[in-house]
Amino acid sequence: MTNITATTTWDAVVIGGGAAGLSAAQSLGRSLRRTLVIDAGSPRNRFASHMHNVLGLDGTPPAQLLARGREEAERYGVTFREGSVRAVRDGSAPEGEPGSGSPATVQIELVGGETIDARALLVATGLRDALPPIPGLAEHWGSGVLHCPYCHGWEVRGRRLAVMTTSPLGLHQAKLLRQWTDDLVVFSAGSGALDAETERAFTARDVAIEPDPVAEIVGDGSRVTSVRTESGREVAVDAVFTASEMVPHDDFLAELALERAESPMGGFLAVDAMSRTSHPRVWAAGNVVNPWASVPMVMGAGAFAGAAVNAALVEEDFARAADEPAERAHRHGAGHGAAADEDPDEDPVAFWQRRYAGSDPVWSGRANRTLIDIASDWAPGRSLDLGCGEGGDVLWLAERGWDATGTDLSEAAVARARGAAAERGVANARFAAVDLGVWAEDPASVPEAAGHFDLVTASFLQSPVELPRERILRAASERVAPGGRLVVISHAAPPPWAEGQHGPGDFPTPETELALLGLDPERWAVTAEVRTREATGPGGETSALDDTLVVAQRIR
Repeated sequence: MTNITATTTWDAVVIGGGAAGLSAAQSLGRSLRRTLVIDAGSPRNRFASHMHNVLGLDGTPPAQLLARGREEAERYGVTFREGSVRAVRDGSAPEGEPGSGSPATVQIELVGGETIDARALLVATGLRDALPPIPGLAEHWGSGVLHCPYCHGWEVRGRRLAVMTTSPLGLHQAKLLRQWTDDLVVFSAGSGALDAETERAFTARDVAIEPDPVAEIVGDGSRVTSVRTESGREVAVDAVFTASEMVPHDDFLAELALERAESPMGGFLAVDAMSRTSHPRVWAAGNVVNPWASVPMVMGAGAFAGAAVNAALVEEDFARAADEPAERAHRHGAGHGAAADEDPDEDPVAFWQRRYAGSDPVWSGRANRTLIDIASDWAPGRSLDLGCGEGGDVLWLAERGWDATGTDLSEAAVARARGAAAERGVANARFAAVDLGVWAEDPASVPEAAGHFDLVTASFLQSPVELPRERILRAASERVAPGGRLVVISHAAPPPWAEGQHGPGDFPTPETELALLGLDPERWAVTAEVRTREATGPGGETSALDDTLVVAQRIR
């Protein structure tokens, strides 16, 4: 389950879930970026039964490619939602510079009024084919009426083919089609009167010219059989090639007044070598930029654009870090306590996503020493970790035979955990981005965290922004199966390198943890203590840290 709140700021939002958008999303997900794809579910090639001239996927139905691509992107933590975008406008200005400079976000307004903020927007909405109002044309579009010789020529090779021109460009299409058949007729009215030299060239290649305008594409319901002209003449054909008017899906960008580039097919969004538009936070890829591009071309363009977006965000992350040295030191070494400049009212999902959204791992990736000490000889079963971060504890348990699930508020943390599991070949570890406050209200609403577990762990579930920790931990105790254990590990004191950054309430004692949990002694056997472990600080120094540890085994 992914919780999207009004205060969530995504690293990147991709509009369009076709081949270009999915490729971009996969690049961003693999870059550990918090990425949302908004998709209206109407890809341009939905009228075609199969794709061709796509290396490794020749003959694959378009819907199958999209389903597989979405599954792959979700594996890297990308979130999807169905919807259409009404408008895009500038979001907030950079912190400390209200109303000046480049905006820090863009704001995406959905049909229905909901708004979503993103540091970067990647437009991959493609285009629509506006067809001439000729009876029979739309009915056979994508089957007997085709647009691309490279996509469909092989399938109709050697048959009776026709080209219905809609502009002078149709004559080039006709020349191409002659490569696939010896029986070709060109309905030339759409391109205007032919000059003598053009007619001689077509005649020399045994191409028939029919100047009478087309009145109807005739078929028997499943296939095209002929073309009828305005004079009533019928020419028997097996397939018709023609060109639509290609209209990009980009009206929702009107408020940004982006620069456009003119082409023989009309005006399309102008982008630079890095796929960036004239707006510093908006990129575009695929047919919305290049109407000529086929499926493999838009896949490549999307993958490149996604990487370009990540590269731009990386540069911004470094620039922000250089401007905020105190916050950077806190993020890498101060633990879970509150820094002076943090807003305790910030949405916890947004806060923890921001904490993990940089390009570098936040924690070491190793399992917690205290958990290792107490759980090494426990028989494996089904485990659930709440606030798993980048997955160190979950992977350690899974590698020892546990059927291990980890949940965290941060999509970026979960994506890193999934990547680590894949790299280490751990198949029995799974991860989900979960708003733990929502989960505490209704644990059964999160399939990955439903049912009961032999071990439920919560290590350092302490947050500088508001988090319903008591409700979460009490809900966790209800997820423990009879005979199973609840393990809660908390910072018992601030680390030496973060003195003065925390309040006294940030570090629970064994007594306060037991009071918070409220466990029935008739149902639980409980031990609670403070343990000391060795840790390495942000400057490489070795220190001793104190942890409050509660281990509760459910008796019945």
